Amino acid sequence: MATDSPSTPPFAPSPTEDHNLGRGEEEDRGAGTGAGARGGEEDPETLTPLEQEVLDEYARLLGNLNNMSTLLTDLSANPSAEILDALRGLERKTSLVFTLLKASVYSIVLNTQIREEDGEG
Repeated sequence: MATDSPSTPPFAPSPTEDHNLGRGEEEDRGAGTGAGARGGEEDPETLTPLEQEVLDEYARLLGNLNNMSTLLTDLSANPSAEILDALRGLERKTSLVFTLLKASVYSIVLNTQIREEDGEG
C-alpha cells in the first residue's frame, strides 16, 4: 500500500485556474434536467465541473495547510533572533512596569497610613 506524502497534494491545480466556487450551480445541474437525467449516459467516474473545482480547491487547501505546517514547525524549532530580541525588550519593559506598580501601591499604602495617623492625633 503506497501512501502519499503529506507535503504533496494528490493533484494540484494550475495557478492560473479560476476557482470561483460561487458560480452558477444551475450551470452544472443543467436546465431543469436534474441529476437523474444523467442516468447511464456518462461514466460514473466522470466528475462535473463543479465537483472537479471543489476537489481542486481541496487540493489547494491541502497544499496551503502543509506549507503553513512546515513554516510553523520551522519557526517553533528555530526561533529567529528578531523574535528573541523583541521578547527580551518586552521582558525589560514588563519588569519596569511591575516595579513602578509596586512603587505606586507602596506610595498609596504609605499615604493612607499617614492620613490615618493624622486623623487620630
